[in-house]
Amino acid sequence: MSDNDNLEITLESTPYIPEIFGTQDSNLKLIEKNFQVTITARDNSIKLSGPSSSVSKVERLFHQLFELMDSGHSVFNGDIKHAIRLFSNDENTDLKSILSERIILPGSQTQIIPKGKNQKTFIRCIKDSNITIAVGPAGTGKTYLAVALAVEGLLTKKFKRIVLTRPAVEAGESLGYLPGDITEKINPYLMPLFDALYNMLDPQRVQTMIQENIIEIAPLAYMRGRTLSDSFIILDEAQNSTQEQMKMFLTRLGANSKMVATGDITQIDLANSKKSGLVEANSILKNIEGISIVSFNHTDVVRHPIVQKIIQAYEKKNSQG
Repeated sequence: MSDNDNLEITLESTPYIPEIFGTQDSNLKLIEKNFQVTITARDNSIKLSGPSSSVSKVERLFHQLFELMDSGHSVFNGDIKHAIRLFSNDENTDLKSILSERIILPGSQTQIIPKGKNQKTFIRCIKDSNITIAVGPAGTGKTYLAVALAVEGLLTKKFKRIVLTRPAVEAGESLGYLPGDITEKINPYLMPLFDALYNMLDPQRVQTMIQENIIEIAPLAYMRGRTLSDSFIILDEAQNSTQEQMKMFLTRLGANSKMVATGDITQIDLANSKKSGLVEANSILKNIEGISIVSFNHTDVVRHPIVQKIIQAYEKKNSQG
């Protein structure tokens, strides 16, 4: 049978049809659109019909979702959509392996599940390493996952505080002319980190933690001379650190601490005379035990699907010179 031959199969005894199909069958329609198959359901059975290669792929997708649910995993509407995206990119995707690497925030119903292989690798690297460097385009979840693991570590008392920092390149690291104290001066540059925090914790609780210095906010230039112990430290937009700043940042690591540096080396805002510390670190630190480096690409983008296409278009333009 060739890939273009039509195939019709029936999956019997599938009690998870409502969860998988989604509200008003939205997920079912998405599967049909992505894989060019027709899906019909009756009682507890699902009939698939279409090109044989597509039907086989959707059959594997359903069986993996059934297996997840049988093993007790809660699979939400958004998870189904991400599973569809993963199978569209790679039909050999192991959903159980990816979706089982969860971040669970104590005291809430929030569970954060990786949306792809690289996100899973990133989470595992942060858990297993002292320092993790993540390089890749916007929208791949680098900052969000780093903040989630920082919050999890804080709430489970693995760390005593979270330190958030970022190069204030647009202000030339000279923040004195801005109104307010140092926290208010640097806040505009840390909004992606705040967005993630507010998504995981009550905003008032975040503000209380900032006031009590449990969550510390500082521009990268203010890290010099410090040793950061019992802390989860996140450097966002690391591509805009200079080589000297990145070395300074990485050598602040103290006892019982983790560091994560994230950035997109295609969006460097440094003056032409300065080289990115993230680019250098990505090159020279690969073989040091305790340091992990994770690379994301356009297939890892988890924002609106059009964002992935935009990134691809720019990557194609840049590769053509």
